[in-house]
Amino acid sequence: MTLLDPCLSCLSSSVLSCGFFCHSFLYFTDLAPPPQQDGQEPGPSSATAPSNASSSSSSSRHRRTRRPHRSGGTRDERYRSDIHTEAVQAALAKHKEEKMALPMPTKRRSTYVQSPIDNCTPPDSSSSSDDEGGVSGESGEQQQSPDSWMNSSIHGSSTSSSSASSTMSHGESRPPQAPQPQTYCKREEHVFSSRAPVEPEWCACLCIYMCVCLSVSPPHLPGPGPGLGVPVSSRVSTKIQQLLNTLKRPKRPPLSEFFMDDQEEIVEVPRPDPNTPKPEGRQIIPVKGEPLGVVSNWPPALQAALTRWGATQGKSPALTALDITGKPLYTLTYGKLWSRSVKLAYTLLNKLGTKNEQILKPGDRVALVYPNSDPGMFWVAFYGCLLAEVIPVPIEVPLSRKDAGSSQIGFLLGSCGVSLALTSEICLKGLPKTPTGEILQFKGWPRLKWVITDSKYLTKPSKDWQPHIPTANTDTAYIEYKASKEGTVMGVAVSKVAMLTHCQALTQACNYCEGETLVNVLDFKKDMGLWHGVLTSVMNRIHTISVPYAVMKACPLSWVQRVHIHKARIALVKCRDLHWAMMAHREQRDISLASLRMLIVADGANPWSVSSCDAFLNVFQAHGLKPEVICPCATSPEAMTVAIRRFPGAPLPARAILSMTGLSHGVIRVNTEDKNSALTVQDVGHVMPGALMCIVKPDGPPMLCKTDEIGEIVVNSRAGGTMYYGLSGVTKNTFEVIPVNASGAPIGEIPFVRSGLLGFVGPGSLIFVVGKNEGLLTVSGRRHNADDLVATALAVEPVKTVYRGRIAVFSVTVFYDERIVIVAEQRPDASEEDSFQWMSRVLQAIDSIHQVGLYCLALVPANTLPKTPLGGIHISETKQLFLEGSLHPCNILMCPHTCVTNMPKPRQKQPVGVGPASIMVGNLVAGKRIAQAAGRDLGMIEDQDLVRKTDVNKLFVFLTEALQWRAQTDPDHVLYVLLNAKGVAVCTATCVQLHKRAEKIAAALMERSGINTGENVVLLYPPGIDLIAAFYGCLYAGCIPVTVRPPHPQNLSATLPTVRMIIDVSKAACILTTQVLMKILRSKEAAASVNIKTWPIIIDTDDLPRKRPPSIYKPPSAEMIAYLDFSVSTTGMLTGVKISHAAVSALCRSIKLQCELYSSRQIAICLDPYCGLGFVLWCLASVYSGHQSILIPPLELESSLSLWLSTLSQYRIRDTFCSYSVMELCTKGLGGQTEILKTRGLNLSCVRSCVVVAEERPRLALTQSFSKLFKDLGLSSRAVSTAFGSRVNLAICLQVVKQDQTGTTGPDPSTVFVDMKSLRHDRVRLVERGAPQSLPLMESGTILPGVRVIIVNPETRGPLGDSHLGEIWVNSPHTATGYYTIYGEESLQADHFNTKLSFGDPQTLWARTGYLGFIKRTELTDSSGDRHDALFVVGSLDETLELRGLRYHPIDIETSVCRAHRSIGESAVFTWTNLLVVVSELCGSEQDALDLVPLITNVVLEEHHLIVGVVVIVDPGVIPINSRGEKQRMHLRDSFLADQLDPIYVAYNM
Repeated sequence: MTLLDPCLSCLSSSVLSCGFFCHSFLYFTDLAPPPQQDGQEPGPSSATAPSNASSSSSSSRHRRTRRPHRSGGTRDERYRSDIHTEAVQAALAKHKEEKMALPMPTKRRSTYVQSPIDNCTPPDSSSSSDDEGGVSGESGEQQQSPDSWMNSSIHGSSTSSSSASSTMSHGESRPPQAPQPQTYCKREEHVFSSRAPVEPEWCACLCIYMCVCLSVSPPHLPGPGPGLGVPVSSRVSTKIQQLLNTLKRPKRPPLSEFFMDDQEEIVEVPRPDPNTPKPEGRQIIPVKGEPLGVVSNWPPALQAALTRWGATQGKSPALTALDITGKPLYTLTYGKLWSRSVKLAYTLLNKLGTKNEQILKPGDRVALVYPNSDPGMFWVAFYGCLLAEVIPVPIEVPLSRKDAGSSQIGFLLGSCGVSLALTSEICLKGLPKTPTGEILQFKGWPRLKWVITDSKYLTKPSKDWQPHIPTANTDTAYIEYKASKEGTVMGVAVSKVAMLTHCQALTQACNYCEGETLVNVLDFKKDMGLWHGVLTSVMNRIHTISVPYAVMKACPLSWVQRVHIHKARIALVKCRDLHWAMMAHREQRDISLASLRMLIVADGANPWSVSSCDAFLNVFQAHGLKPEVICPCATSPEAMTVAIRRFPGAPLPARAILSMTGLSHGVIRVNTEDKNSALTVQDVGHVMPGALMCIVKPDGPPMLCKTDEIGEIVVNSRAGGTMYYGLSGVTKNTFEVIPVNASGAPIGEIPFVRSGLLGFVGPGSLIFVVGKNEGLLTVSGRRHNADDLVATALAVEPVKTVYRGRIAVFSVTVFYDERIVIVAEQRPDASEEDSFQWMSRVLQAIDSIHQVGLYCLALVPANTLPKTPLGGIHISETKQLFLEGSLHPCNILMCPHTCVTNMPKPRQKQPVGVGPASIMVGNLVAGKRIAQAAGRDLGMIEDQDLVRKTDVNKLFVFLTEALQWRAQTDPDHVLYVLLNAKGVAVCTATCVQLHKRAEKIAAALMERSGINTGENVVLLYPPGIDLIAAFYGCLYAGCIPVTVRPPHPQNLSATLPTVRMIIDVSKAACILTTQVLMKILRSKEAAASVNIKTWPIIIDTDDLPRKRPPSIYKPPSAEMIAYLDFSVSTTGMLTGVKISHAAVSALCRSIKLQCELYSSRQIAICLDPYCGLGFVLWCLASVYSGHQSILIPPLELESSLSLWLSTLSQYRIRDTFCSYSVMELCTKGLGGQTEILKTRGLNLSCVRSCVVVAEERPRLALTQSFSKLFKDLGLSSRAVSTAFGSRVNLAICLQVVKQDQTGTTGPDPSTVFVDMKSLRHDRVRLVERGAPQSLPLMESGTILPGVRVIIVNPETRGPLGDSHLGEIWVNSPHTATGYYTIYGEESLQADHFNTKLSFGDPQTLWARTGYLGFIKRTELTDSSGDRHDALFVVGSLDETLELRGLRYHPIDIETSVCRAHRSIGESAVFTWTNLLVVVSELCGSEQDALDLVPLITNVVLEEHHLIVGVVVIVDPGVIPINSRGEKQRMHLRDSFLADQLDPIYVAYNM
């Protein structure tokens, strides 16, 4: 290669003055036939051919049979250049040296129907490769013991660990924390729900795990024994380790360029890189084409040319159409074309309406709907419209209502005001129809009248009628449709003078002569196929042979054969046609292309057309093809033909080898250093005759580029489009551009048209095009060409995985930048492993060559991508399907860690000094006031019910005395009514009945030896009155009751170990239960799960003798333990707390006063009665307050959904208590049945308060849905409220609507909207509803009487202001005494139950709830007239995820995930080794599974600024949920790591 002499350029003076060509421009070479490379045959390599044929037999069964002409090789020469292939090989070799194993996705077998079973990946084949350091090699020598793993799993990897950024580029784990003192605040493995049955081995593992933490001997459990847990070599853990290894790679840009996460502004403009190449040349001078000659015999209008040839050359052939086999079907002469066009013009203007009022008038727009296989009918219709002076709008034939881009074509027809469509009879019959036979109304289309244009339906005009043919003017001649990058279809209007001038310019440039033959393979309805093959050909009386797309598919060599047979002088083709002909040329050798003088390559502007042209020349030079015949050109719908290479007389063509790095920054740099990142482009000739062209910046004002700068080509010419029809706003920005110089001054007054082509002017005024605006992907300020990326992907060998012509590349906007997505169709015979290997190699190649990361690479099943009418991939429709989650890929690889480089800097927490001075400095306290609030004073309120009774205050110190007192004073008062699924009261208990049943049980306990006063007794009962009686029986006997949920008879293996664990942990001396449950505990099935021989004493209370205890036990002090409350937290920790008699009495009194509960009142309870506030309301409150409780076991709702609501209506209940799971069940199950319930007479207008009992943030969306759904049944919008309690204090808030003589009193529950960004920084900033990043929060209920709460910094333990998020601390007489422990771990006890503030009020003892929240003083007033302080619970401190130094609440991320796609039912998130893991339940078809991966990644990145590490798609019901409807995320995490979820799909994001 030699550097071309700069003096060849018309810009030589300016170039030399800046020394531009000397150091930074191009290598050019004359276009000689490319030399034959050593060992390389022309065309496809024969060496690679057998690779496709020699696949396994199993693969061949699934492979489609291919036609012989397509089997020539595995590489598509269209996208091949030797430099490029070498670059890809070098890039892959570099990555291979790094020995980086990417974790392969885990996929359930049924999900990928594409792959043959023999090719499926075995379960463990995806672990790391042998040569991967540190994953499999080293870990084998350093296997951890189960004990050490269990300890590390709890200390080092809890979700609340202060982990590093999820996007950090290192995989090192945190240093292990010091072991914390453990109490019986331990992990409980059984989840109180039938959603997620737990494996028995898993339960055993957790029991062992508990005992390891507690240093006590493990209970005897069957199973494999120690060594369960999640081994280090677990498949999931290994893949996560592989993923962490991939994240160790350095990222672009370096950390120093990351922007800060400011509270107000997320994105700052990154500082420019000083090494970025910048243009150094002088400002470009507009390039002028040769003058457009004036030829004496050129017609005054195109219609005049048709008139002339129709009259003088009537028998001369105008058009030959081919049938499906490639043989001539018919020939249309100029005489026939003229006569039929005149008949159609006459019919359109005179025969479509009534005599007085015709449907069409000159200037109206009509659609032309003709198939690609019928050019003759189209020609007649097009010229008929021109003669009638109506405006033709050619469009594609709609094949179905769901055609790709169909609605956009409708938009085009609407914007052009089209109401009439011309078509042929055959085409009309083939259009989709309604059952009544009418043409289907296509999506988005206006109503059309269809007109058949076959000759037999046309009327011959009278002899005196002649079409009016004016001289070409600026009126619109036709409208050509154009699809934008976003998929919008617009109509480019071409005026009559522009149409004529364009034909004249093409005639001059291509030197067309009368009588020549032209072979056209392009679409004749638009672009080059229309301009050359329909318009210019008629002007010059050329004979056009039209080769339809269908013929090309059947016989790819057909166009070459037509050139040979007809001795054609010109051929119009695309690179695709060159490639197809080259692949099939061996089938026929006796062909000659010597007659060709121009082989016009319509997409020669594509940079990768170089290799296609070279390869075609290599093959067909032996068949007479001359090198100078190949003429690439550059066109666009707006500017029409911009440039075309033409011979003879033109300078020899040139090549440029450009640096891709320079191109990405928009500058031209010769590539001398790294040939692996070079792009070879060829010129597309000179500017068209009569045109003026310059290069302007593609973005912003149309400023002239410099000579070494890539810009958009703009053209001024009479031969171009005039406007986007009906879209004046968009027209101005495209068709009326006036370039400006560097100072912003216009260079003239003449308007230019933007062509949408990106390029530059080379030496000799040759035009080079490097891409199109449509295919431009701008990522982080750098520009990449979609075609370049396709070429790189296809250069990755071997391509056994995808179809070459079916690849879509586009960008999506995620987190303030464009992200590149590649979607390709996968071959049916490609194995999972081959596909994954190819995908990972493509990632590496693009990363190395283009220096850009791919966001997503997806493979879809064959023939599923939306197609354009001529078989290409419909890019914008594919993008739409991707964003909607309707693409249904069979393989997907997400790489957010690689390409999302604009994440905010991780927040660095500053150490805060603690002390009184901090208040003044403002370090700890911000806001107007300390965040604290209190309920009414419990001791000062007069209880009217108590005052009326004598000595009642004394009686009510202990619940046992309260029950005895009620049995004496009001024996027949019904305290409890138990309902079954049919709503029938199956059991009731009056005061005296409950007292006597309690006496019987107490007597039985006292009789048994070995059961002493003060010992723990487990109550194992289904929800009912037996449980209540047993509880009071224990209190009568002086024993401490422990309520435990009974095991599920159908799932003993999962539920019985939990029962066993609580019995062992509580050291129960006895079990009280029913006869049925006693049999279950001693059954063979139970023996398979636990050791049934070591049960404590079991007493069946069903048929006890009528005995009274010698005496009823009275505790010596109210501080004695009344009962133990065991519960599993949302983090999966089993905790037991001690509740004293004094706490029970204070709590019942507080609830009584808050809810106004008296003997005459009736409440309905639909809660589980085993722990927390549910147990208090079910078992304790009625005995204390005397009200009647209607008990509805939640399990009964599964067989009778409307049971709870029917009970409220039937009994006219004013106050009811339920759980979120009950509310969700009713919302989902009864939401659509409100009309049916109404007809049954169900009326909820009686309900004053519906209180949801929970230990979590109020679920605002669910409560609002419930209120709206049942509003029609009379439910008040104010009725639904919430209660909140925790382990340390079972009831802190409880909201009920109160009424007095004037109506309701007391404030409604408050709702506020807080800024989520601030919340992550532990700050509370109120925003307006609908503000971006706003989170709605509902008050957790009114604080109970006697309760004080304060918001505290959990780390410094100092009080916070009301604009801070902190831990909720509580002080009240009904706080639990402490955790129930064996060895009395005092440190944790003191920390949680008897802790003090570090300053402010150091005397008060507080209990730490473990929940984060804030207090806001509202404008509302309470019953005393004071302003109401509202407590807002945000989430559990243990569950928060500390990522990037910020605090995230799982529920917020899960809410976003659930909104991402209609098929996501439930979701849960947790962290593992600094990676965010999202588990989502798939409610739809399994083919939707992989659609969810990018949507979940997108939404978490957009809304929470986090990168998801692993996405797990599972079946509905897999996410474990406890009886309160709370997710058990830690159980889910452990099951995932133990590979027990049986996921549908697991995606490891790179």
